[in-house]
Amino acid sequence: MRRPGSVLALVIATLLVLVPFWWMVSIAFKPESEVFSAEPRLLPRNPVLDNFSTALDAGNLGTAMTNSLIVALLVVVANCVFALLAGYAFAKLPYRGSNAIFMTIVATTMVPVAVTLIPLFLIAKGIPLAGGNDITGQGGSGLLDSLGGLTLPHLIGPLNVFLARQYFLGLPDELGEAARVDGASEFRLFWKIYLPLARPLVATVAVFAFTAVWDDFLWPLVVTSSPETQTVQLALSKFLTGGNVAYGPAMAGSVLVLLPILAVFVFNQRSFVAGLSEGGVKG
Repeated sequence: MRRPGSVLALVIATLLVLVPFWWMVSIAFKPESEVFSAEPRLLPRNPVLDNFSTALDAGNLGTAMTNSLIVALLVVVANCVFALLAGYAFAKLPYRGSNAIFMTIVATTMVPVAVTLIPLFLIAKGIPLAGGNDITGQGGSGLLDSLGGLTLPHLIGPLNVFLARQYFLGLPDELGEAARVDGASEFRLFWKIYLPLARPLVATVAVFAFTAVWDDFLWPLVVTSSPETQTVQLALSKFLTGGNVAYGPAMAGSVLVLLPILAVFVFNQRSFVAGLSEGGVKG
């Protein structure tokens, strides 16, 4: 039985989290004159939808959301394939030096993002046969200002590799031994035996990969230069620059940008929590 003090603390913590979101939604439906009213209200007195149309049109948010969605889906697929395969290899196919390589991959999560910006920029610019480049990666712009360039840093997340390895370590080796005796390949073992048991892991990796792309601001700011390749975070920043901040459209755009994240988490909530709890206990 929960103590009244614990329940009260949980209620207060929940309110501290939910009130800012409620205020954001409230401002999204308020006209600009009501945003700075002398009598602030949690509910708009005269709800309007103009802020949403302004966010989609003036802020180019529709194109930005499409770009972010395309990049996010590509990154989710790449991580669900390559990160899971890497985690399976580290867990079930150990070899000399595999632990050192794995620890090196995990250590990269401690490197600040700002440190990697210049190397990533040069890599994206020097991709051969992309953006007018020749076979040596010279003469053009490579993957700069393109959706391909936006996906580059997120294709394989070190944290996802870590979670995959820890999860597969928790699955018994005996599951695949009989299939190996029958001559099954390692990829078939992974695809037919271990992957069906790893649905919570897939959900966790998908959520992490999706949010990493959807919330990224710094890399799109560096690698893109045209409105056609903008992402949602860059589109939202338009409303916060200059002397006159449009709070109504900014909050409306934030509500629209938040919806895909909520949908991804709600539909994967149970598997996501299970994947986190099961993926972090094995060493």
